[in-house]
This record gives sequence, structure tokens and C-alpha cells, in this order.
Amino acid sequence: MKTDMQVVAIVGAGAIGCSWAALALAHGMAVHLADPNDSALDRARGTISAHLADLDAPADAGSGLTVHHEATAAAGMADLVIESGPERLDFKRELFAALDAAAAPDVVLASSSSGFGPSSFQDACMHPERVLVAHPFNPPHLIPLVEIVGGRSTSAETIDTAMTAMRTLGRRPIRVNAELPGHVVNRLQAALWREAYDLVGRGAISVADLDLAVANGPGLRWALLGPIATQHLSGGPGGMAHVLEHLGPPMVEWWNDLREPELDPELTAQLVSGVREELGGADDAVRARRDEALRELLALKSRVGLDGAGGDDA
Repeated sequence: MKTDMQVVAIVGAGAIGCSWAALALAHGMAVHLADPNDSALDRARGTISAHLADLDAPADAGSGLTVHHEATAAAGMADLVIESGPERLDFKRELFAALDAAAAPDVVLASSSSGFGPSSFQDACMHPERVLVAHPFNPPHLIPLVEIVGGRSTSAETIDTAMTAMRTLGRRPIRVNAELPGHVVNRLQAALWREAYDLVGRGAISVADLDLAVANGPGLRWALLGPIATQHLSGGPGGMAHVLEHLGPPMVEWWNDLREPELDPELTAQLVSGVREELGGADDAVRARRDEALRELLALKSRVGLDGAGGDDA
């Protein structure tokens, strides 16, 4: 697989694609951004410029951007292709077949898919061994985590090349060793959302107070260490063994009490109205403050040596 990543093709000029593009540009790479929609490409330039400012990129970083209407034109010039199109399997199968025909055979084809495993679309390609999922977290130019997922036909060399490419982009890639709907971290999020929705739905807590509880309690610790390392540290000298011995049985009782809420119109309306009331229509301002805090938190984690805590991605 090609390891000299100087040119990146980004397919899809939506939120994820623009974020990927800014990240690559900030790392001095040339970016070929493809989208068939003129208005999407027009909006992309402003979005990418704002992201480059977030990253304190050089003033001329945006000059490395070239836009295309055809995904194949972008892929034909790339050392790495990242697809960030709609989450529809029929679309991805057709697109990856076209990308596979256009890109050089030693170029990794990565999908940003948040739920599909690569086995579901790589068989549409003549070179399925170079197809995988590189699932980022929104916004990818700030959040360092990327899940690398191989399919039945993905080669070990492709996995290694993708891991290296993500590190070159300043990301923290993790290898997911099984194809699961939603990969790993989306499943963890879904588990928390399921219980959160149920607690709101049964009237145990308001949307605002639930968010307040997570953001000012466990979320603070989880931002520094993962949930298992955090649990271990809470056990004092006995660590995880002590925690599981003393809190394991009641935790199992809590598991058994968890319910499966139905996402019906009533609960949906309750969640939508609750978060609207919580944010008071200031979504953009809250997002901007969040992103500013993310940058400062990432810098702090790096400064105190917690940016790689909890494991080694090598």
C-alpha cells in the first residue's frame, strides 16, 4: 500500500468531509474534495476556512484545496481516499466500485461510515483488500479518535497503512477487531443514550439535568481516562479487583433493571423539546464554546501526559 500521503481525496463535502479536508490541509497535504452538489462545494470553502482557523493552520493552508464534481477525478489523483458520503449501503457499494476503478491499486480506500462494516461494500470492488472503515468522531478535525475496521477481504497491510496515515494526521486510531453495527464507540454511546432516554421518558430526570449530571460527573473523568481505567482508579489500592468484588453484584442488579425504551413520537417530542429548552436556541454559540473547550482540553491532556492514557494504539 502507498505510504507517502501527500495527496488526499475527500468524497463528500458535508460536515464530516469538510472537517477531514481541513485536517489534511492543516498537515500540509493537498486535498481534492469531491461533491456533485455546487452549493455544497460553495459552502465547503467557508466551512474549511473556519476549521483551519480552529487548528491555527498557516494562512496559506487553504491553497492546497481543489474541488471536483466527480469523485473519480479526485480519487485518481490521491495517495489516500476518504469517503464521507450518505449512510446508504446501495450508495456506498456503487461509489466504492467507481473509486476502486479510478484510484491506483496501492491506494487505501477508507469509508467514514458510522455503522456499516467494510464487508458490506468491499465486494463491489476489484481490489477489496484495500477497502476499510476509518470512522472519525464529529468534528474530526478536533476529536482525535478514529476507529479502523477491516472487512473479510481487507489485508493486514491495508490496516497498518491506515493506522499510520491516521497518526500522520495527528489522530489516535484504534483497531476494531470485529465488524459490528455501529463499530465500538457508537455502541457505547447508544448504550448510554438508551438509558438516558428511558430515564427522561419515565420522568426520573429532565433532559437538562441529565446532561448536567453527565457533563459535571462521569463525563469529566471519562474525558481524561476511559471508563474501565476510571473504575480501576476508584478502587484505591485494590483497584479493579476491589471494585468488582464490592460493587460488581449491585452493578449486575442495575443491569437487570435497565429497560428498553420505545422511541415513540411522545418520547421523541419530549427529548426534542427538552434539549431546545436546555440550549435556548443558542446552538451555534454553544457549539463554538464546546469546540474552544475541546481544543484547550486536548492541549491540557497532552501537556500532562494523558493524551494516550489507557492504552497503546501501536
